Amino acid sequence: MAQRIAIVWFREDLRLHDNPALDHACTHYERIVPVYIHQPDEAAEWRPGAASRWWLHHGLHALDVQLRQHDSTLLIRSGNSSLDCLTELARETGAQAICWNRLYTPQDMERDSHIEARLREAGLTATGFKAGLLFEPREILKENGTPYRVFTAWWRVCHTLGLYQPELPAPAAIPGLRGVGGIPLDTLGLLPQLPWDGEFYRHWQPGELPARARLERFMETGAAQYDHDRDYPAVAGTTRLSPHLHYGEISPRTIVNRALQQLNAPGSTAARQSLERLMTEVGWRDFAAHILYHFPDSTMLAMDTRFRYFPWRRDYHAALGRWQRGQTGFPVIDAGMRELWHTGWMHNRVRMLAASLLTKNLLIPWQEGARWFWDTLLDADLASNTLGWQWVAGCGTDAAPFFRIFNPVTQGRKFDPDGDYVRRWVPELAALDARLIHEPWKSGLDLAYPEPMVDLQASRTRALDAFKSLRGKA
Repeated sequence: MAQRIAIVWFREDLRLHDNPALDHACTHYERIVPVYIHQPDEAAEWRPGAASRWWLHHGLHALDVQLRQHDSTLLIRSGNSSLDCLTELARETGAQAICWNRLYTPQDMERDSHIEARLREAGLTATGFKAGLLFEPREILKENGTPYRVFTAWWRVCHTLGLYQPELPAPAAIPGLRGVGGIPLDTLGLLPQLPWDGEFYRHWQPGELPARARLERFMETGAAQYDHDRDYPAVAGTTRLSPHLHYGEISPRTIVNRALQQLNAPGSTAARQSLERLMTEVGWRDFAAHILYHFPDSTMLAMDTRFRYFPWRRDYHAALGRWQRGQTGFPVIDAGMRELWHTGWMHNRVRMLAASLLTKNLLIPWQEGARWFWDTLLDADLASNTLGWQWVAGCGTDAAPFFRIFNPVTQGRKFDPDGDYVRRWVPELAALDARLIHEPWKSGLDLAYPEPMVDLQASRTRALDAFKSLRGKA
């Protein structure tokens, strides 16, 4: 009797634990063919950026190591299309089924819908599963069937439905199929040809096991202070799990369930608030996917339609370059931009400050900043990146008011009071004391550091005037 064989198509779910597609295949089929298909062109203009490709290379390697420990291996294929690769692999292996975990960007959904229909026409069982979100976008709608546009109302419904969701254990064994060929990981060309990624290795270790270990360390040492420490970039106060989440090396269910477990244990009010905040941040990621699903044009078009008439600067390329290189003359901004370049990550508060300076003080379109983050962030997630930039720019569905314009000097003093973050990433200012480090132009010293590229007060007034010009627009 022929063996029952299933292909498991890995994408942004590079893990064994709490992987519904893998669990289903291992439960219902005798042999499993794990495959990753490299088709970056199918993402259209949102091909993975250089930093994301670095993580993907090492994440695929880590997944293959895990699979080999479970009597399997990760096949890598590339061809004309994902559909062609899957069809050919099914023919080679005699597989009756193909399983995957769903993705939610407009490009992914359009492709996956087409693939599912064609596979079923070919007589194959094709099944998608929920793995990357707590709640799928189509699960939560208003009573009138329209999508929520405000996070707080949406998150309230999530609480009503219940945040706890059971996790699936990693399969004890993943019986592979011998004699099926793939291509070497190195042939994908994911790593940079010029070694600009050297510092990444000091800060990151992609893979499911490092992700789970990082979560446990955080829960033991940082979770109780998270609500406070997360705002201070010089403090290791955040989870730094976002790149692992993006490539699915850990599931959002795992993080929320771990927080709920600790929330049910004795603890202080501050600790409980911190755990609630942690779950809220996971929820914000879900909400971003919800917004992109229902408003697919939001990657390039402002949700607030008035902003399609906003008088952005036109001659901004030189200013944009200074911002990208961390040469704005505002130390906390420059520290963040340099942290991003060297490590592929930037502290979330500093992301907000950098985005505010770009869009409001410099009047450079938010899409330019979103593009730069897309290429340089290891955790570049299309939905979260889009929602974050529109929120800071004041043009999103759940946006901060446009008149909330962050002052990098006062923000630096408040959240980097001793200047430790600036000293780490802007070494030319390391000798300044805390009183001057966020305003080095007042030191009277001849520093190898640029003057501020814009007057904060004058540029704030200009931005507010630009916003007032939108009155009556629709």
